[in-house]
Amino acid sequence: MTKQVEFYFDIVSPASYLAWTQMPKFAADTGAEILYRPFFLPGLFKTAGSASPITVPNKGRWLFQDLNAWARRYGVPFRMNSSFPMSSLTAMRGLIAWQDKPEFMALGNGFYQAMWADDRDISDMEVIADVVQAAGIRPEDYTAAIQDPALKQRVFDINEELAARGAFGAPTFFVGKKMFWGQDRLDFVAEALTEES
Repeated sequence: MTKQVEFYFDIVSPASYLAWTQMPKFAADTGAEILYRPFFLPGLFKTAGSASPITVPNKGRWLFQDLNAWARRYGVPFRMNSSFPMSSLTAMRGLIAWQDKPEFMALGNGFYQAMWADDRDISDMEVIADVVQAAGIRPEDYTAAIQDPALKQRVFDINEELAARGAFGAPTFFVGKKMFWGQDRLDFVAEALTEES
């Protein structure tokens, strides 16, 4: 049976972006199947009683220095978004709606490229339309999907489930019942996979 890693992410999280860029290599190196799990991070903060590290000024300043160092190590583009923090709700609803569809990876790549490489505001509907069309999705189909009441409830339910499992931030990884938080914990995620096998 293929080993699995659940990867919970939000486009607005820069650490989730860095983790996203490493998932193909991580899967190739470990033989694990990556289960991509989009969720709405501010909703989890509320549900779990948590908060973004950037709410602590000194920690926020240090964090972005650290993220830049990791981006250099990974060899991936990273620039602080001039609109940060903005709402990722429209993007995350779409990713949840397309989670099991062929366009999912292109949609995720497009949102992350816009957010953390191209300094675009992913709460802007024109930016969203550009990303959606580039992923091969009709904007009108996207708009209809994200307005579905069942999807809105699903966004809420995911955060309830995550909080019940002990999660409080992004990215969060699960290997079975073992939870890991942070893109800098991938070595521990890999170790957990060997323990599970």
